[in-house]
Amino acid sequence: MKSAALSLSGLLMATLVSLASAADAPAAAKPDLAKGQAKSNEVCVACHTNDGSRGSPANPILQGQHPEYMVKQLTEFKDDKRQSAVMKGFASQLSEQDMKNVAAFYGSKQAKPGFAKSKDNVSLGEKIYRGGLADRNIPACAGCHGPKGSGIPAQYPRLAGQHADYSNAQLTAFRDGARKNSLVMAGITAQMSNKEIAAVADYIAGLR
Repeated sequence: MKSAALSLSGLLMATLVSLASAADAPAAAKPDLAKGQAKSNEVCVACHTNDGSRGSPANPILQGQHPEYMVKQLTEFKDDKRQSAVMKGFASQLSEQDMKNVAAFYGSKQAKPGFAKSKDNVSLGEKIYRGGLADRNIPACAGCHGPKGSGIPAQYPRLAGQHADYSNAQLTAFRDGARKNSLVMAGITAQMSNKEIAAVADYIAGLR
């Protein structure tokens, strides 16, 4: 009994010390939009424009994207969990606070609407996005990314209005194993054809 009491006492003491240490830890700095804009002008503007808007279709639109998701992707580029020689170089220049500042800057912008290109693609894309493909156990995209493509902060990106070319390339990369930072997306896309991927990407471009 005495031994058990001493063990419990030691556990309680360790917990109290841990809580005290956490309370004494400095609070994380809040994102600074002005610093984020300045850093984006140094590092990001050539590919993502000065406000993350509708630049080259090969590059993602960053306007209105969830800051938590952008920080996660930048960190994974830097740590080689997501492969891109270009983004590795740029992300490696950023500290954790830089990433938070830049992400908050782009995330604070109002995303501009996009447009789908093909009526045939939109019909198939809508079917998959909203209802999935039951015959292959492919879930609806809307289940994670929302019916309007708004996503969930830190977990799933905002998709609404994203360039179809970019979405197509990323879905294909997940399917073919070139992008490896989401086992969920790799599993979903593994059973999708080029036509189905293109249709979903085109539908996403017109979501709003």
